[in-house]
Amino acid sequence: MKINCPIFRVSFTNNNKMGAKRPGVPGRSRETPRLPPISSGENEMLIGVPKEIKNHEYRVGLTPSSVRELTAHGHAVKIETMAGAGIGCSDEDYVAAGAEIVGTAAEIFATAEMVIKVKEPQKVEYEQLREGQLLFTYLHLAPDPDQTAGLIKSGVTAIAYETVTDRNGGLPLLAPMSEVAGRMAPQVGAAALQKANGGRGMLLGGVPGVAPAKVVVIGGGVVGTNAARIAAGMGADVTILDKNVKRLTYIDDVFGPRIKTQYATIDDTEALVFDADMVVGAVLIPGAAAPKLIRREQLARMKPGSVIVDVAIDQGGCFETSKATTHADPTYIVDDVVHYCVANMPGAVARTSTFALNNATLPFALALANKGWKQACKDDPHLAAGLNVHNGKITYQAVADALGYDNFPLEKALS
Repeated sequence: MKINCPIFRVSFTNNNKMGAKRPGVPGRSRETPRLPPISSGENEMLIGVPKEIKNHEYRVGLTPSSVRELTAHGHAVKIETMAGAGIGCSDEDYVAAGAEIVGTAAEIFATAEMVIKVKEPQKVEYEQLREGQLLFTYLHLAPDPDQTAGLIKSGVTAIAYETVTDRNGGLPLLAPMSEVAGRMAPQVGAAALQKANGGRGMLLGGVPGVAPAKVVVIGGGVVGTNAARIAAGMGADVTILDKNVKRLTYIDDVFGPRIKTQYATIDDTEALVFDADMVVGAVLIPGAAAPKLIRREQLARMKPGSVIVDVAIDQGGCFETSKATTHADPTYIVDDVVHYCVANMPGAVARTSTFALNNATLPFALALANKGWKQACKDDPHLAAGLNVHNGKITYQAVADALGYDNFPLEKALS
């Protein structure tokens, strides 16, 4: 069954030549309607989107509608062929939006001024990056010394989605994927609780006469709140732990008695975790490695067959026994506790995730393309907070601290 990708198709009469064959798409000769450029007062930027290559990663950096916005502002966009297949968007959808389809990722990395991705570049990708090029994607550098060294060596300027801020102190480009991962956590945890998967053999919501599973969520931020919401909706007995009383008050006001709240002392954290059937790790320190909240020796006191879902794994994980897994092999068992530690959870629901991510990233991508990265960051300190690497130097303090680099001051990078 063909899944149509939403995009407005509008024909305009102009003097541009239509119908040229697109590289990488043999035999295509069709009109590709494009909006007339919106003048930005700046030069056109060439933007490239390679197909994601991380294990079972189906998201894509730009949707066709985002491509249309960028081309409407006078920019050129190259998309690697089949990059949007995982979200149900064809090469034809991208061509209709104004993109050029190319046959290989190598052409993207060789020609693009700005590369837009979803996940951190893999080794074969960061080895193709170069000085003067802009990379806009999730990076999660603190637990990844190899990627960090590769980006430094390349000389690329790298802006990380996960450290861009907003005026309220939030992380607007991390939030959509945190919502997705949080809502997925009870789903994947419920599957892991099944006996055939190594779990306790419990139904999350129980049945009449049989108590539901106890779910403990460590962290009451975006991930934690969404995880708790879904777990409660599935009928589980849910408690959120956090050290921010104001946040706990907010959660209590919103959810009432459906979700319990508890201040996260060491004693209360241990008591709840040891009695839990599922524990969701949802703790984040922006840009830094996640704190290890549950140690190996504590794991032995958890219930046999209980489940850990460590959503913080892309920042190193908040359990000492956590190690990154993939959608192909998502779980492993330590001391009779099932660990689910997939580092790209939202990739499993690629269509929802990609459209949600583009809703957040598009305004920043437009600013970077219209103004150039340096002027865009000067104009917007929240975007500037995303600058992690520039010209062989680390420019984000938490990453420098985590990996032992000197931090190059942001104001010098922007001078």
